[in-house]
Amino acid sequence: MKKLLWKLFIVLALTSIIITACAQTPTQTEAPAEEPIEEPMEEGEQAEEMEEAEVPAGEDMTATTLTLGYTASLTGRLNVSSGRQDNGLQLYIQDLQDAGGFEVGNEVVTFEPLFYDDESTNERVQELYTRLATEDNADFLISPYSSGLTGAAAVIAEQYGKVMITTGAASDSTYKLGYTGVYQAYTPASRYLAGAVDHLKALDPDLTQVAFVHENDQFSTDVVTAAKDYAESLGYEVVLFEGYDSETTDFGPFINKIEAAAPQALLGGGHFQDGSTFARQLYEKGVDLAYVALLVAPPEPDFAELGEAAFGIVGPSQWEPLAEFTPESAAEAGLEWFGPTGDEFVERYVAAYDEEPSYHSAGGYVAGLILQKAIMDAGSYDPEAVKDALDAMDILTFYGRIKFDTSAESHGLQIGHSMIYIQWQRPSGELEKEVVWPPEGATAETIYPLP
Repeated sequence: MKKLLWKLFIVLALTSIIITACAQTPTQTEAPAEEPIEEPMEEGEQAEEMEEAEVPAGEDMTATTLTLGYTASLTGRLNVSSGRQDNGLQLYIQDLQDAGGFEVGNEVVTFEPLFYDDESTNERVQELYTRLATEDNADFLISPYSSGLTGAAAVIAEQYGKVMITTGAASDSTYKLGYTGVYQAYTPASRYLAGAVDHLKALDPDLTQVAFVHENDQFSTDVVTAAKDYAESLGYEVVLFEGYDSETTDFGPFINKIEAAAPQALLGGGHFQDGSTFARQLYEKGVDLAYVALLVAPPEPDFAELGEAAFGIVGPSQWEPLAEFTPESAAEAGLEWFGPTGDEFVERYVAAYDEEPSYHSAGGYVAGLILQKAIMDAGSYDPEAVKDALDAMDILTFYGRIKFDTSAESHGLQIGHSMIYIQWQRPSGELEKEVVWPPEGATAETIYPLP
């Protein structure tokens, strides 16, 4: 009996040891989170308002992530240009993260995007920017693409005291409303086509009759109205001034009016979809024009898909890969240089998206640069300090000069940046863009008159 009890005691003791050992076995820890990738976040993906991360040992620095809230037209009629703007902004954010952020006092700051699809509609923009400002509490805002959508977003930004950098939005009118926290990256609409009028005057001082046919939206109307007034001030006779609905796909009635008015030059257009369709139908109808300049569509790489219909068309551009803004040119102009060179931007964009960047892409990237520079100059991400830094900003970037109007009448309007004008030509057989105006930036002579 004693032997049996002794054996039972030994079994129980061994069992206890085994159980204790199993209980002390370490559990497997989760793998570290993956590094950010260059692909955009999913729509509506949440980013913390302020996120602290590990910093290098021995350094008394805090890592801080600020949320950039915005919408993009992933669907709807503005999706081509808006998509490229979003690509540029996403690339900027990725570049900043890869560089480890920038220092503000004892903090290392990076940005995290938080965005939604606005479906190319004002109603969605109003709803989503209210959400970004109140529920998501984004630290700073970037505008949607287009002047109309940006106008809707600007109301919300100002109402909730959010600093917003606008890009893809050239209309002057947003900056005439007394806003104090909305700042424009683009050359304003009032100067968008004025250069094309100057270009035409230099090409042919004897040309007298021009026509304007444009999309009936805020941006296009602002642009062509300013260009019409400017052309008339130079002595041009405007023989046709006509608007079309944004959804127009049949330009036959407008082309008939152009042929009846018999202008020598045509200026106008609107956005990519309508502008490219307009150009194709002008070519198919064989309209006799010596000069054609259209908004937005011609600078887009996709415009070349029109083939012969693209040849000779001129378009105003906020930026082109051919543009030669460099640290050296900044020094010559007495301006501070900030950000990557144009070649560096193009190289990284092509590597990320396998296409040449458009000016919409560059506009998305520079919006991030502008905000970063303002925070660095302010030494703070307090909104009032950032606004003061934006008011004082005067820099040169790969995109061009950035300086803002600080008057009460036009606060935030871009006054430093200037347009360039491209024309589709065949220098080596294939359709390529050439800069044809202004003369100091031209890469080729203008094809004039059109064949």
